[in-house]
Amino acid sequence: MSVTYPIADLLTRIRNALLARHDSVRMPHSKLKAEMVKILHQEGYISGFTTDGEPPFQKLTVRLKYGPDHEPVIQVLRCVSTPGRRRYVGRNEIPLVLEGLGINILSTSQGIVTGKKARELGIGGELLCEVY
Repeated sequence: MSVTYPIADLLTRIRNALLARHDSVRMPHSKLKAEMVKILHQEGYISGFTTDGEPPFQKLTVRLKYGPDHEPVIQVLRCVSTPGRRRYVGRNEIPLVLEGLGINILSTSQGIVTGKKARELGIGGELLCEVY
């Protein structure tokens, strides 16, 4: 199976697994997906992640996180840039998600970072997704 946009693939797999109340979701590994999942873990939206297998057949396993009543911690996981319409923002144009309660993930010259980190570094980039 060929994936044309790995970011949308990652977000869709996580969204579907959350709707089905799965404990984890497994997908093909890529460096971009691993960096995005690492940010989700650091920000507390997922329980953790692991990588297994040998390249080029590595798999990424994401352990999902739920609240006390088994409601998903992630309410919205939305792709902002698409292959047909990329959305770039300058350092002063990085939007707040839910007045700062959520996060956005950017691809910058310094790597994959959160909107907050990009503002601290004073850099802009491609706005990949929003999470809250």
